[in-house]
Amino acid sequence: MGSLKNIVVWILISSSLFGAKVTLGYWKKGETFSEYLDSKKISKEILNDISKADIQFLSEIEGGQLFYELKDSKDTLEQALIPIGEEMQIRLAKAHNSDVYSFDIIPIEYKEKEHGATVTIEQNLYTDVNNALHHPALADKIGQLFKGTVNTRKFQKGDKVSFLYSQKTRMGQPHSMPYIKIATYESHKKRQFIYADKDGYGYTSTKKSQAYTVKDKEKVTYYRRVPIKSISSRFGMPLRHVRITSSFSHRRYHPILKRYRPHHGTDFGARRGTPLLAVNSGKVTFSGRLGGYGKVVKIKHPGGYESLYAHQSRIRVKRGQRVKKGQIIGYVGSTGRSTGPHLHFGMKKHGRWVNPMRVLRKASIKDTVLKKFTKYKDVSTTKYKKVVIKNAKEKKERMLAYLKEESTPFVWDGYEQTSMRVEDGKTDQAL
Repeated sequence: MGSLKNIVVWILISSSLFGAKVTLGYWKKGETFSEYLDSKKISKEILNDISKADIQFLSEIEGGQLFYELKDSKDTLEQALIPIGEEMQIRLAKAHNSDVYSFDIIPIEYKEKEHGATVTIEQNLYTDVNNALHHPALADKIGQLFKGTVNTRKFQKGDKVSFLYSQKTRMGQPHSMPYIKIATYESHKKRQFIYADKDGYGYTSTKKSQAYTVKDKEKVTYYRRVPIKSISSRFGMPLRHVRITSSFSHRRYHPILKRYRPHHGTDFGARRGTPLLAVNSGKVTFSGRLGGYGKVVKIKHPGGYESLYAHQSRIRVKRGQRVKKGQIIGYVGSTGRSTGPHLHFGMKKHGRWVNPMRVLRKASIKDTVLKKFTKYKDVSTTKYKKVVIKNAKEKKERMLAYLKEESTPFVWDGYEQTSMRVEDGKTDQAL
């Protein structure tokens, strides 16, 4: 049941393309789109046909990213699907009976299905779930659900954990992380339900007010100002006055192009000439023009972070220069593809785009900051927070129905499968 032999391939295929083969590969770290075209012996003239708005996304293909190729019986590339983020992908396609290729950016097509599983504890929760279902990410999510809710260290051999979860798949392969909806833990004929919130954290109650324990210290002793260096690991804001005009999104409707495109950054509205500030200390890795981004500065920071400041009117730093947090690195402008003066600010961590507003802090950029120093006794305080468990009753009913079925869980084998064939111009039927 867990086999991927009957996988569905979502791809446009000519009915006359006999013996075509779809292969799964991983994008080479550091490889450029131009180098990829060379490796497939495709003319680079296609780069001239790509709009300035889309050319910038070629640099957003991540190393190690899974992508798909459709080749004919002579091993000629007919089509390639290369993801740029979670929702969008590049499609490179060869015209029928021609050596001419076209370029487009389209939404990623995926399927989502609910699965159920029951795992008997033999060693520990993570190991037993992974051994039974061959899905490491699912085992991680189960650990997240139970953390702080049920003490898994007290699990005994023979205890059972059951759960319902949804998994997106793309061409039969898992796409993005699974989402566990509800779980049960059975020990000594006692059953406990664990409900998941929208972020995948577990709760033993569906009440809107959830109690949780916070370990703290008892008494504040003193405050004093300390140099900003003591919190240099924190990121400040790129402007002194923040006004967000467009947020980070993996799939945003572009107001100019009238198409869906990723927006891997946050736009800040500001007047032309407003100073731009380095969000943290680091080294300038790029200073100059960069396609639709216009005049750009990139800065590499500790911890695997890299910040990007686009559409500048004037750049004030050079490549290789070291800058301090809060230092002026340029000025707001409207260069590149832009409807008016603003800052497009991007943030990467270990090469992947992240939402900048989850990293930046509205911290002071002054020389000192007020810091609290304490000497406390250890105390435990009960606090409450509002948690909305949507459709909890429905999920519980589906969980009970699944437990009565005693069906065999789906096993995610076939991760290492790297190719499939399309015979007689048709794909296999859906699972």
